[in-house]
Amino acid sequence: MRLAAACPGLGWRRRVPPPGPIGLLRRTFIAIAGLATGSQDIEGIGPVLKPDRVAPLSHSEPRDEAVAGSAQSPAAVLDSRGPLERVWAAAWRLGALVALVILYLGAASLLSLAAVRVGFDLWKGIDPFLPPERRPFLGAVELAHRAFAIDALRQVFLAALVIGSAWWRDRAGWRRRLALDRERPNGMRPVALLGLLLVWPVLHIAWVTGTAELFGASFGQHVRLSPFMSQTAVAAWLVYLAILAPVAEELLLRGEAFARASAAVGPVGAILVTAIIFAAAHVSSWGLARPVSLLPLALALGWLRWRTGRLWPGIALHGWSNLALVTYLLWPG
Repeated sequence: MRLAAACPGLGWRRRVPPPGPIGLLRRTFIAIAGLATGSQDIEGIGPVLKPDRVAPLSHSEPRDEAVAGSAQSPAAVLDSRGPLERVWAAAWRLGALVALVILYLGAASLLSLAAVRVGFDLWKGIDPFLPPERRPFLGAVELAHRAFAIDALRQVFLAALVIGSAWWRDRAGWRRRLALDRERPNGMRPVALLGLLLVWPVLHIAWVTGTAELFGASFGQHVRLSPFMSQTAVAAWLVYLAILAPVAEELLLRGEAFARASAAVGPVGAILVTAIIFAAAHVSSWGLARPVSLLPLALALGWLRWRTGRLWPGIALHGWSNLALVTYLLWPG
């Protein structure tokens, strides 16, 4: 009380976790804007009270509830921002989201590359730190096995990084953030979800093959597996396509990225943003053919995440679509 009386601009504030870099910049901007306009509320800090009205807060008080005696709520301060300020804040958060996705993918790729290089070399009795000119020739089969191992481990590390980061930030609510909980009701009836799972692969196959034909790409035509792949390798590859890749990609995009994008631009914007990121991540030597062929699937996965409030339906649709498309492309005839 004495400290508040001695410093009129200083008031009690709630005990909340420290903000991240984006939240810190955002709160600093709001604080400066509030002091310049004479506003009594600062987001995440609460209203600045006069000395005769300062009172300690109860720990049981909700975080987003305005303190008694305040003239405005934090939401009112946010709504008072101009259109350009809101657009700039949303663009800043979306840019940080894209950078975060790139960081996750880069870290997972580096970890998988290092693990495969060291692991396979030690398994073969090769010093992993030999210079390139002294390394023995590995052969086509060994290189194919290593390439597949890098792809598979990348998905494992990616899922572990996303889950580990969410758990570290909020150990009590990380499942809710990644839509892995059952606290909210499912907004889609099981019959409708089952119908979507049955019909969508047909639409997906038609769109992918039609897009490949339009762009003159070969990924939509009947293909053959590499002759260097054994039956075990083929089974592992199918598990990778139907389980590993869908789980990791959905955790990143429709889990962590969707939560961040929803806070910046709402659910509709989050569906569009995550779909664009998903499509852009699949750019290959065929140019835009591959991203365009996956855009409807990405939109459907985002819509399913929003409609159901859960991640598992999107994982199921993603894996089932991959498996159906690969089965169609590999089918003889």
